[in-house]
Amino acid sequence: MFTRHLLPVLAEELQHSPAVALLGPRQAGKTTLALEAAKTIPSVYLDLESERDRAKLAQPELYLADHLDKLVILDEVHRTPALFPVLRGLIDQTRRSGRRSGNYLLLGSASLDLLQQSGETLAGRMACLELGPLNLLETASAQLDALWLRGGFPESLTAPGDARSLRWRQNFIRTYLERDIPQFGPRIAPDTLRRFWTMLAHHQSGMLNVAQLARNIGVDAKTAQSYVDLLCDLLLVRRLPPWHANVDKRLVKTPKVYVRDSGLVHALLDIDSKETLLSHMVLGASWEGFVIENLLQCAPANVQGYFYRTGGGAEIDLLLVWPGGEIWAIEVKRSLTPKVERGFHVACDDLLPARKLVVYPGQEAFPMGHGITALPLASLCQELAFPPLPSA
Repeated sequence: MFTRHLLPVLAEELQHSPAVALLGPRQAGKTTLALEAAKTIPSVYLDLESERDRAKLAQPELYLADHLDKLVILDEVHRTPALFPVLRGLIDQTRRSGRRSGNYLLLGSASLDLLQQSGETLAGRMACLELGPLNLLETASAQLDALWLRGGFPESLTAPGDARSLRWRQNFIRTYLERDIPQFGPRIAPDTLRRFWTMLAHHQSGMLNVAQLARNIGVDAKTAQSYVDLLCDLLLVRRLPPWHANVDKRLVKTPKVYVRDSGLVHALLDIDSKETLLSHMVLGASWEGFVIENLLQCAPANVQGYFYRTGGGAEIDLLLVWPGGEIWAIEVKRSLTPKVERGFHVACDDLLPARKLVVYPGQEAFPMGHGITALPLASLCQELAFPPLPSA
């Protein structure tokens, strides 16, 4: 079992919030994490994909009222959106009786339905956390290549071989397309959505051009946009927004798009081994997406991620913007002897970041001149996940 860095955060939220929503794609480990967090407290677990457990909630007020003294874990809660008004009433009831936290832990495989419902009925009563696939700190840096190739879904990463891992990811994609995605929106032909998802993998780390994607699969732009929205809501695709700063430059305003798990990128493109990956045209884009996803997962929740690009060619792969406005400029390089282009220097002159960093696949940190430091991915992940305490 992997130790998830979200575990202490989840435990703390359960101590302070009546309800906590733990969101993440299927098979990312939400149930395992929830049960681990509930080990030391009285709890009851219901899987709402199970007919037996759904039957227990035929009269939800009656069943849940019998468990007001326990943490109730509701898995795949998006399947029963009618529960949210009931939960609101029961939370208010327990608040009046003196219990103000640790009532419900809601697990969902998508942001869309759960957040819409919570926005209507659980505002001020629920904290939201996101659990992605395993990151580098949770698997040890020695597994970097395996994590990059296979992705962070535990079953894929721990498969007995690359072929078995690829088969698991292919089955995962097919199950999403045929069974899971139809739960969240209008009926979409699985073959059409697979082609669209595959195009996004080919376009990894590129600018999101919805009109071009629409033409490629023969749908209108509005339909293509709805496909992007759905995959983002399912936490399978990330739109990285552009940084809008008050600088005297013409800034690119289109987001970049990434399939969030590198293993799914490779499965969609039929990349079955590291050797195949190293000779594939997606190599650099795959590495960039892998690095950015790990950094954003390890960064504190209040740190925002952007990219920066101007019409004149100044560009930074990732900006981490801290709550006080401090900016870290991060360039991603797939080389043991990384070099930064002029565009990075120009962009740094525009933004004056507090730190200028290059993430590369080596093992040691070293200065590159001009205030730039090259760092291994694991080192920067560690620094983001466990920032030093401020001095007294």
